[in-house]
Order: sequence, then structure tokens, then C-alpha cells
Amino acid sequence: MAYSVFIDGEAGTTGLQIRERLETRDDIRLITIDPDRRKDAGARREAFEQADVAILCLPDDAARQAVELAKDLDTRVIDASTAHRVDKGWAYGFPELNAAARDRIAGARLVSNPGCYSTGAIAILAPLVAAGLIAPDEALSINAVSGYTGGGKALIAEYDDGTAPAHFVYGLNQRHKHIPEIMVHAGLSRQPIFAPAVGNFAQGMAVQVPLFLNDRRTLDGLTQALADHYAGQRFIEVARDAGSRIVPTDLNNANRLRITVQGDAQNGCATVVAVLDNLGKGASGAAVQNLNIMLGVDEGISL
Repeated sequence: MAYSVFIDGEAGTTGLQIRERLETRDDIRLITIDPDRRKDAGARREAFEQADVAILCLPDDAARQAVELAKDLDTRVIDASTAHRVDKGWAYGFPELNAAARDRIAGARLVSNPGCYSTGAIAILAPLVAAGLIAPDEALSINAVSGYTGGGKALIAEYDDGTAPAHFVYGLNQRHKHIPEIMVHAGLSRQPIFAPAVGNFAQGMAVQVPLFLNDRRTLDGLTQALADHYAGQRFIEVARDAGSRIVPTDLNNANRLRITVQGDAQNGCATVVAVLDNLGKGASGAAVQNLNIMLGVDEGISL
């Protein structure tokens, strides 16, 4: 049986990568519309009607409009935008989040794909909050660097034409759009300080959470809690130490995420780091993983 899939916004970076992952599959029939009509509501409505699943790779407002366009249809939706990530009516598309997440995605009509920074931060924080090793109201900071493809077409163009800086930090007003998502799905009641940055590499990401150690929160205890949480998960791995250098591009073109716990017990300081591809497990890979779960096929197909 072939499932019909419509990628609304397939001309963008995430959409193109999703299409590339799906176009060779014999169990998927991709629905396309004429590029000249990609903003035509009638053409898009027809595509939604034909699709078993629609994947939205659109800005937030356009994603909301697309959901409205398909609201009376049976079409299932995966939204890669920020628009619905804290909406309780949507399943949050991070299958490894907790024991119930995968089943909720499998049965949902509406699934919100996680953000790239959010995936790394939540992957670290949620298990440690659940294990009681981080208090929901603890003062936390999250530092991260991403490849420039996470900034969309305008930022990609800056790097392509050589006018962008080698590295910059942004979002320092502490209103980054991923903060509410991180708080809700990591179980935080106090807003963390979030300092994202962009480096002069196309894709890849490292997300860091520094923590003070104490009698209860040890390096081995942090590692064990994370390893226990992700035991048996095929796309997330946990290690005690990854050496003296963490390279954000190590897992590029993969749907994998690696968490390492590093620090020094004597000085009481630790850093927990997640490495992932911002366009893989942080975007297109996650969308395909969620699609596979929704269709009831092998979760790792095309990944």
C-alpha cells in the first residue's frame, strides 16, 4: 500500500530534505502542485484532500492558515513550524520524550515537529527533571551553536555570498521562540537563560547545559539517568565523556543525537552537551521519523 504525502512548502531547506528522503520510497506517493500555484489556496486544498499526511514546512502564520485550510479533512498533519509546539491539542513529535510519546504520535491526527535547539535542550533536561536531578524552578542556562541553515533563506544567502560573520550570538532579549517549547516539554517552571549562536558551517548543532554538582547530582548519576531514559532508543545515545572537543557537525546527515556528560567532580562543575544535525534530528529527520510512526511502518525507514 502506498501512502499519499503532501509537503506544503517543499521549496524550503527542510522541505527539500524531507522530499529527498521520501522520493525513492515505494510506499510513499508524493503529491505535488505546480510551483506557480504553490500559494494558491485552491490548489493546496486539493493537495490536502488527496493526502493521507501533509507535512507543513512553512512560517508560523502560513502553517496556521494551512491547518485552517485542511481542518474539515481527515488528512493527518505534521507541522514543522513553531506554531503548535505548545498546543495541547497537538502531539509533540519527540518520540523519545517519555514512555507515552510514541503512542500519542502514532494515534494523532495533528503532530508538531520539535525545533532544532529545543530537541537538544529537551533531550538533556526532560530526563533529568523527571529523575529529580534538576528542579523545575532551578536557575539554568542553555548555550547553543547551530549551522547557518537554521536561519532560513536570508541567512543562507548571507553566508553563500560571504557577507555574514564567522560566528554571532543572537536572541539575547530572552524571547527566542523556542523558549516556551523548551519549558513546557522539559517540565521547567522557571525560564532558563538561552544564548543561541550561529557558526560558519551549513548544518550541525551543539546544545550545552552547564550544571553545578552536589552530593545528589554527580557526573555518574547524570550519565546514568540519561542512559536509563534512552535505553533501547535507536536514534539517541549517551556517553560519559566525548574527549576534549565537541564538534557540532559530527552527526550531520543523520537522524541521531548524542548526549555527553563532562566535567570535574573535584571542582563541582559539569556540562551536558547534545550534538545533532539541525536539519536531521532537528528538522527533516524528525519529521520523517514521525511520519513513519504515524503510518505504522519501520521508524527508521529513510533515516
